[in-house]
Amino acid sequence: MHTNERPQLLLVEDDPVLGPLIAELLAQDYRVTLAPDGQAGLHLGLTGEWDVMVIDRGLPVMDGVELLKALRRQGIAAPALILTALGTTVEKIEGLDAGASDYMTKPFDAGELRARLRAISRTNIPAPAVLIIGDWDLDPANRTLRSPYGDHVPLTAKEAELLGLLAGDSGRVFTRPEMMEALFHAEDSPTVIDTYVHYLRKKVSKTVIRTVHGLGYQIGDAS
Repeated sequence: MHTNERPQLLLVEDDPVLGPLIAELLAQDYRVTLAPDGQAGLHLGLTGEWDVMVIDRGLPVMDGVELLKALRRQGIAAPALILTALGTTVEKIEGLDAGASDYMTKPFDAGELRARLRAISRTNIPAPAVLIIGDWDLDPANRTLRSPYGDHVPLTAKEAELLGLLAGDSGRVFTRPEMMEALFHAEDSPTVIDTYVHYLRKKVSKTVIRTVHGLGYQIGDAS
């Protein structure tokens, strides 16, 4: 979370009255950016740095649950609260399974909304510190890998997450099902893991990730 300033909050709400009202209610505690539809929310979600998100479910262009799934697939891990008039158990489960941290139905109490946002923000575990990969340093928060010579290799969010998972437990061999559960979604093909391993080997070195045949992958040596 940003220090010494109000946290950044992305609000995706299409109601022309309710959207600005929620933004005003939360402005004392957050720096709020309002997106009027799912497409705008996706663009802002992928290009900004957010501490927390509030997403309406019934959005034009892209449904709020689909928006959240798309953001999670791209590695956006900021805690998210779905705020909607749809409050059945099935709909709540769909929202939570999509990656929501909480689910709140309209009409809502402003005080409760603030409290729930504080609660999900507390559970947002900060990115780990620098991780060592051979003579290289991985900075997951800034998505960079620094070589022994001081060069910085930029990584995508998912590349940084994958390397961080392996480097965080360097003696462990991660199976594909374990990596799928930790990094991707059930609807993604398991081959997506091999794709990102290929990207990283091409971008860094062939030895940065070691294939353990019949088991899975393990962190290697980037030298």
